[in-house]
Amino acid sequence: MNLPGGVSLRVERRALAAGALLAVAALALAVVLIGTGDFRIAPWDVVQTLLGNGTAANDFIVNDLRLPRVLVALLVGAALGMAGAVFQSVSRNPLGSPDLLGFGYGSAVGALVVIILFKGSATEVAVGALFGGLLAGLAVYLLAYKQGIQGYRLVLVGIGASAILIALIQYLITKAQMVEATRAMVWLTGSLAGRDWAQVWPLLAVCAVLFPLVLGHGRALRMMEMGDDAAYALGVRVERTRLLLMLAAILLTTAASAAAGPISFVALAAPQLARRLTRSPGANLLTAALMGSVLLLVSDWASQRAFGTDQLPVGVVTGLVGGVYLLWLLVTERKAGRI
Repeated sequence: MNLPGGVSLRVERRALAAGALLAVAALALAVVLIGTGDFRIAPWDVVQTLLGNGTAANDFIVNDLRLPRVLVALLVGAALGMAGAVFQSVSRNPLGSPDLLGFGYGSAVGALVVIILFKGSATEVAVGALFGGLLAGLAVYLLAYKQGIQGYRLVLVGIGASAILIALIQYLITKAQMVEATRAMVWLTGSLAGRDWAQVWPLLAVCAVLFPLVLGHGRALRMMEMGDDAAYALGVRVERTRLLLMLAAILLTTAASAAAGPISFVALAAPQLARRLTRSPGANLLTAALMGSVLLLVSDWASQRAFGTDQLPVGVVTGLVGGVYLLWLLVTERKAGRI
């Protein structure tokens, strides 16, 4: 595609169609979810209410009670999907996701320290989760760095860090009183229940800053997948770009964890599913973000409706689905001779 000023833009039709399809699916799922609950609202009435033409009762239910939860689901899914795409591209490994590299567990340790040791408020827990994830990410990067970052070394260091952080989580829970231990376990499950505008705005601000930053480095990220030497030859400042993208992905992961707790496997599955949908090489950053939103919205619907009167935390559903997906991915990679 030729643009004014002699600028050309390469557009892959299948990737564009896949992105449009996922965007429409995410919007449709959002409307369905907003209308789902003890007081059901028809999709057309949801749309009318969002446009400002609903009844007073619908306006309260939609805008005050359900819309924030759905927006958090959209943003958390998108943040995790894009972060997973970055880590898998940087590590050149389909297992290189925040779930397995320890960043989510770092956020969990930070949150539990605030809950158990300081008995902090929800805002303080979110701040603790943010700093815990950042410290874990910094530690993994420094331990994995040896004249640059090599993919399998990053994954192995991340798995080791995860084991240490899981041990810290278990230790903190054993030292907690019953009330704090219960609160910690609820947070560790990962849930969208009770989310309001206080979680939407900070997460939206983080995504508004970091999404354009990551997308702006998409071309450099694609070149880096060809190898560091090839990327250097094409003018990419490899280590600087890698550090910047990893920092952005860590911030997206920790912001998502701060808003909804550690939602597992979305960051692992979304980039791989996006790549299979687009059949396009590279990180597929935007498609992975949209896929993450769709996965989390579907999981949230399943957590509310698929188990009868029992509503499960969304983290339980993503864990169940993600465990099956991880086994399938391991078998596939083994057959291909990559692990």
